[in-house]
Amino acid sequence: MSLMRKKSVKGMLSAAQTSQGLRKELSAFDLTMLGIGAIIGTGIFVLTGTGATVAGPGLVLSFLIGAMACGFAALCYAEFAALLPISGSTYTYAYATLGELIAWIIGWDLMLEYALASSAVSVGWSGYFQSLLAGFGIHLPDALTAAAGARPGVTTVFNLPAFCIAMIISALLAFGIKESKKVNNVVVVIKVAVVLVFIAIGIWHVKPANWEPALPFGMSGVFHGAAIVFFSFLGFDAVTCAAEEVKNPERDIPKGVIWSLAVCSLLYVIVSAIMTGIVPYMHFAGVDHPISLALKFAKLDWFAGFVDLGAILGMITVILVMTYGQTRILFAMSRDGLLPKVFSEVHPKYGTPYKATWLIGIIISLIAGFVPLNTLAELTNIGTLAAFSLIAAGVIILRRKEPNLPRKFHCPGVPYIPALAIVFCVFLMTQLAALTWLCFVVWLVLGLLVYFGYSRRRSLLHVSA
Repeated sequence: MSLMRKKSVKGMLSAAQTSQGLRKELSAFDLTMLGIGAIIGTGIFVLTGTGATVAGPGLVLSFLIGAMACGFAALCYAEFAALLPISGSTYTYAYATLGELIAWIIGWDLMLEYALASSAVSVGWSGYFQSLLAGFGIHLPDALTAAAGARPGVTTVFNLPAFCIAMIISALLAFGIKESKKVNNVVVVIKVAVVLVFIAIGIWHVKPANWEPALPFGMSGVFHGAAIVFFSFLGFDAVTCAAEEVKNPERDIPKGVIWSLAVCSLLYVIVSAIMTGIVPYMHFAGVDHPISLALKFAKLDWFAGFVDLGAILGMITVILVMTYGQTRILFAMSRDGLLPKVFSEVHPKYGTPYKATWLIGIIISLIAGFVPLNTLAELTNIGTLAAFSLIAAGVIILRRKEPNLPRKFHCPGVPYIPALAIVFCVFLMTQLAALTWLCFVVWLVLGLLVYFGYSRRRSLLHVSA
């Protein structure tokens, strides 16, 4: 039974208020911008092309399915985030509803998700950045352009730009969330403007004939596409990691989660429809800059460079928010005794978990420098889908066990909405490759070894029992 021990919701809130806290700097607008900053990036600038190769014009339906899965999950997140405005996101919510072991598994899972997502986007950023440099006649030595084996026929050793951008973002986060949010808000405005201009210009170059056949690979292609582009929506959950740094969390976190997801879902659907209307879907094979390709098809090369710049800026904010979420997960797990206390030490001046930030930043930077992009991207989706399913189950459990808790936001349609979140997420998990499942299981087994070998005996719940 000790594996299923739970933390008291009232006790968690009291501990967060009396401990050395993080600075409260964020508003609902900041959270919405934080969510948009995390969501709009690799998904819209890279994965739209990948999804089009398996779903064709049906990519629009793929995005709608992904948006529905995330939308149901987001409502569950919003209820928990308003009830428990504490750092740790899904990990914290699971600790209050599903027990310590499940909470550990989710926290361990999120560590993998955020670290790999940050590293993967850093590598993607590196590709766009090098392309931009090449436009000015600047070329890095081949050995420093990518990880070993990433480029067939080219001797590569280390991805220097990916390493550098990850370290720069880590330094920014270590110096404070107030400074980080200013950078994020400015960059989000720029990249959303780029997307809106693409929509305004691209819509006039759509050829409806390119949307035929609408489903060249049938619904199986649409579902496969949904499993791929689900990565595009990752980030709204990172908003809840900021709970202890929000001025009015009960009111603002649900707004930030729902608004950011709604804005991004709308943009994704419109952009994917325009892209597949300009370019026949088969031309996206092997393309990592689909929006630029669409503009070149429309003979708008003059604007393609601005889109590339927008992609570079867009990916910066994704790295920032994903790295931010990783450090706050570690902060929460350390404060509960499941990880060494060094991860929850807050800087006296900057009010950030600076040691955790620097350590994670170095790890993410090294992974980005030495590991190819395709390897990094494989595990991200399955971990997130698993976490979404568990948190939806947590909403149902807590509603039944503690119906009188002071909920500032109520997920509508309980238990049906959370059940739909579980069904959608589990279904998308079944669309992922067997190798992805194998790697995921290996990571979880490693996590269980750490838990039983270190964390279980050092848990504050165990020590105080």
